[in-house]
Amino acid sequence: MARALLRRALSLAPAAPTGLSAISSSTTTAAVAPLRSPFDDRLLRLLRSEISYISDRRPPYRPPTSFKSFAVEDRPGEQWVRLRAAHGPTEQIKIDATLFDGAAEPGPDASLFHRVEALERGPRLHLSLIVEVARADRVLGFICSAWPDDLTIRHVLTLRGAGAAASDRSGRDFAKLEPAEREAVKEFLQEREVDAELAEFLHDYVANKEKMEMLRWLKTVESFVEK
Repeated sequence: MARALLRRALSLAPAAPTGLSAISSSTTTAAVAPLRSPFDDRLLRLLRSEISYISDRRPPYRPPTSFKSFAVEDRPGEQWVRLRAAHGPTEQIKIDATLFDGAAEPGPDASLFHRVEALERGPRLHLSLIVEVARADRVLGFICSAWPDDLTIRHVLTLRGAGAAASDRSGRDFAKLEPAEREAVKEFLQEREVDAELAEFLHDYVANKEKMEMLRWLKTVESFVEK
């Protein structure tokens, strides 16, 4: 009975291909390549099109490793950038800059002309900076906004010791300082090259970094879908 069933199964099986594509009769199993769905194929085409557009038409450039006295630390995959510099023999400066985290919009009272002008110019992007200036046992902190052509100070912090407790920290709104104090803070940071030129550099750097991160992410997704 078993032999009869085997002969019946063999008679119903499709004929083996002949010629160059013939499979040896000694082969009992064959590797079958997994089939991608139509959705996967369409997604791959879209991914490759976008990768080609970024790589060929507006490719990212190799990021600089320094700006003036600052060393720039490249951090692939991170959502921020770090710069370090020394000012004099005893002072260390550290800057952490976010990627773009906002954009300026025309005010509610802006005229139609200014609204159209802003739309044609494109968004005025914003990124945030945390500046730390360390000297001996004292650390001064500054929270700033970096625009494409300007740097504004928002808050001034005083840290008495790098590991000071929260109760030892004090902060002041820059806008509420006296005019002479605001001018002194601006001069303090400008002497350490924390100014509009740094803001312009960071905008270019971050725009290029976001392009690199996007290209890296697209290639990762493409590799995943291909498997």
